[in-house]
Amino acid sequence: MALRAEYPHPANPQPAGSPAAGRGLDWFNLFVANIQTGFGPFIAVYLISQSWTQTSIGLALSIGTIAAMASQVPAGALVDAMPNKTRVAAFSVLAFTACALMFAIYPIPLFVYLAEILHGISSCTLGPAIAAMSLVLAGRFGMALRLGRNARYQAIGNGVGALLMGACGQYVSERAVFYLTAAFTLPALVALLPLRRVVIAGSDLQPPPRRPGQGRAQFLRVLADRRLLIFCACAMLFTFANAPMLMLMSGTMTAKVGNPSLLIAACIVLPQIIVAIASPAMGRLAERRGRRTVLMIGFCMLPLRGLLFATSTNPTLVVAVQALDGIGGACFGIMVPLIVSDVAARTGHFNLSLGFVGFALGIGGTLSTPAAGWLADLYGMRAAFFLLSAVGLAAVVLVAAAMPETRPKIDADG
Repeated sequence: MALRAEYPHPANPQPAGSPAAGRGLDWFNLFVANIQTGFGPFIAVYLISQSWTQTSIGLALSIGTIAAMASQVPAGALVDAMPNKTRVAAFSVLAFTACALMFAIYPIPLFVYLAEILHGISSCTLGPAIAAMSLVLAGRFGMALRLGRNARYQAIGNGVGALLMGACGQYVSERAVFYLTAAFTLPALVALLPLRRVVIAGSDLQPPPRRPGQGRAQFLRVLADRRLLIFCACAMLFTFANAPMLMLMSGTMTAKVGNPSLLIAACIVLPQIIVAIASPAMGRLAERRGRRTVLMIGFCMLPLRGLLFATSTNPTLVVAVQALDGIGGACFGIMVPLIVSDVAARTGHFNLSLGFVGFALGIGGTLSTPAAGWLADLYGMRAAFFLLSAVGLAAVVLVAAAMPETRPKIDADG
């Protein structure tokens, strides 16, 4: 007699007997976050010191964004095809080393453009590789707790990296930031050593054998899953509303207080602290109450944040409101790989599906920044924030009305 399908009890985030592998993944997440911090706002500061114009900097960053968007789905398919995910992770980190050194040693346009392209492509392989290593370590039923742990160490790495690189740029030189970024790749590679024989995907997580003429059909069948398509739409709306908010508020604060550098730094660091604190709890909540509950919590933070930004420019309140970004980031950052693993882990195309969602996120982020800037120039900052709040509210409604619960169930026969 078939028993009623039940949700499993939350599992340990890693299999028994592999504490070293779990700790290795913790440290790898931390050092990768350190590295990625070096490719953030520090690039613009450095290139300005090298007499680059804002137009040239925008072109370079756009080239990296386009390369990342074009690489999302192919990079996911590549990671799926590699049974040992540590090799993909190691090559991605080595590519970051090359990118950082190209910036530091000779920042001419050719090398900067090549570095941006290489960084965009390598980021698209590294993210799925980390998610795949987490899935192999934790299994489908322990994935939420593992992702919460990943997010905590990534947030710590972002905060520590920002402090170290900010101090390096202030007291040494802007160029030294990229030498420090390259140096962080060495401990990241060391952290992979305990994982190299552990995170080899089993047959259930590898792509099924291709039959002649059916390879494309297999891909399309996975990507056409209704749950995945709805989640892509939700994620695209969320990113569209979220991506320009801090940028717009930075412009408002510049007009109000002159030099908002410390204020912006606080707006970046505070959400990372919230993410580090809240992510494990959100992972546990996703196991106990389901994915929709955590999605709704994270998505509701977005329109609320936009409305508060639209109605106040008080610097203290602006920093406090950024705590909502930390809650939303903790929820959304965990839910992206978790929902994709729920939908696609058993198909053998987990990373392909993750790249598909990443492509949707890229579209939302790419379209939102110029749209919000245009609206702010034409009608003012308040109108832009109201628009972003409306889009965020549409994302909440879409989750509530259409997003199904994806938490896996156990089917037992007896």
